[in-house]
Amino acid sequence: MSFVSMNIRMDSEIKKQAQELFSNIGMDMTTAVNVFLRQAILHDGLPFLVRNFKLNKKTVAAIEDVENGRNLSPVFNSVKDAKEWLDA
Repeated sequence: MSFVSMNIRMDSEIKKQAQELFSNIGMDMTTAVNVFLRQAILHDGLPFLVRNFKLNKKTVAAIEDVENGRNLSPVFNSVKDAKEWLDA
């Protein structure tokens, strides 16, 4: 196996954060990039989903409800209990 050098340009803060993250898991940047590239080859594409993730108003409202304990059903111990609650 022969090795080559690769130069990339990135935001200095992103590099700093990534180096800290990888260091915390015992990995240097070169190893992390090689892991990423090997996974990309294995998956024949990016090894994770990339999408433009935007929350609509209903989703934001539902998240806020959960965070604030609003509009939630109680926890049920059985289907029977749930049906009784729904029928009430």
